[in-house]
Amino acid sequence: MHAPHKPWSKQHKKTFKGASLSLSNSFAQPLRSDELVELALARGDQQIVDSFHTHSLEYTPNGGSQDLRHEISKLYGSKITADNILVFTGAQVALQTAANALVGSGCHSIVFTPSYQSVQECPVHARSEVTKIRLKPENHWQIQIHEVESALRENTRYIVVNEPSNPAGTLMKRDVQQQLVNLAAQRGIYILSDEVYRLLEHDEKDRLPAMADAYDKGLSVVTLSKPWGACGVTIGWIAVQDMEIRQRLVDAQYFGTACPSRASEIQAIMVLRASDAVLAKNMAIIRRNKSLVDRFLEKHSEFFEWVNPTAGAIGFMKFRGPLSSGELGEQLADVGISIKPAYCFADDLMEAGCHDYDDYFRIGYGEEKMPKALEALEQFVEDHSHSWRKSKMPRIQ
Repeated sequence: MHAPHKPWSKQHKKTFKGASLSLSNSFAQPLRSDELVELALARGDQQIVDSFHTHSLEYTPNGGSQDLRHEISKLYGSKITADNILVFTGAQVALQTAANALVGSGCHSIVFTPSYQSVQECPVHARSEVTKIRLKPENHWQIQIHEVESALRENTRYIVVNEPSNPAGTLMKRDVQQQLVNLAAQRGIYILSDEVYRLLEHDEKDRLPAMADAYDKGLSVVTLSKPWGACGVTIGWIAVQDMEIRQRLVDAQYFGTACPSRASEIQAIMVLRASDAVLAKNMAIIRRNKSLVDRFLEKHSEFFEWVNPTAGAIGFMKFRGPLSSGELGEQLADVGISIKPAYCFADDLMEAGCHDYDDYFRIGYGEEKMPKALEALEQFVEDHSHSWRKSKMPRIQ
C-alpha cells in the first residue's frame, strides 16, 4: 500500500512566500461581495440580498440547504435534482469524503498523474491500493483506455479522473469518456470526476456531459472557486444519481465538516443565479490572457512549449532550458514571480526517480492582473536567455 505523501503546498509556500506576481493561481477572476449584491439587484432579486443580511445563525442541514441544492441541480440533466446534491465546504473535503465512503482496505483504485494532488492521494488516505497511470504530453495528456484496462484488478472499485485536467487544461474526448463509462459499468466500478474547471471550456462545443449525468455510478465534484472565482465562499458539492451512494457519502460526511455556513450558502445562491454573467466575464478574461501566453510561447519557443489547453485557466508548460521546473521556480521566486513546478502534481514519481515531468510547470491565466506577471516572466527570460544558450552542461538525471 502506498503511504500518503506530504502536501505539495509545504514546499511551494516556503519557496514562493512573498512573491507578488502570480502565475500560480488557477481560478478565474475573484468575485467581490458587493459585486454579487449588484448583480442580484440588477435582476430584481432583493429577497436574496435581504436574506444575506437577516439570516439565522442556526445550523444548516447536513449536506446543504434545499434552496442551494436546488440551484446547483440546475447545472445538470433531469436525473439530478436537489436530492442528488450533497454540499461541502469546498471540493477538497468532497474528494476526501467520497474516498472514505466508497473505498478502503482491500479495494483497488485507479488514478492518473500528473494531476491535482488530492485527486491522486485521497484513495491512499482511505487505505485503498492505488495504481497511478502516467499521462503523457505526446498523447496530449489524454487518458488511454487500453492502459486503464491493463490496470484493472478483480478488486478495482474506484476510478478517479480530473477532467478538465489540472494541470494541463486539456479535456477528455467524448468517445474516451464513453469508453471509460462502459468499462466501469461492466464491473460496477465507481467513477469520480473532479470537474472543477467544467463550464470554462474555451469552445463550448467541447463540453463533456457531467459524470453524474453520464453514468449511474458516476460522481461529479465541483467547487465555486474555479469557474466563478468565488473561492472565499468555500462551497463545493458532489452530484450523484445513485441514492445509495449518496447515503454512503452522507454517513461519511457526518464525521467531517457536515454543515456549511448559511452566509456561504446564500452567497453561493447569488453566484449561481448570476452564473451566465459571471462566466461570460471570466471567459473574456481567460481568452484575452491566453492570447498573451500564446504570443509569449511563439516569441520564446526556443525555451517554452505546451500542449494547447482547451479548458480552464491553466496550462502545463515545458521549460526547454538548462533548469528543472523546481530550479526555475526558485530563480523566479527571487524576482517575485510564482509558478507551480512539477512537484505540485507528481511529487511521488519525482521522489522515486522518475524524471518524465521535471521540466514542466503550471501557469494560471484567469485573473485580470495576470498580464503584469507575464510581462515580468518575459523580462526574466530576456535577462537569462543568453546564459541558457551558453550552458552546455546537461542536467544530471
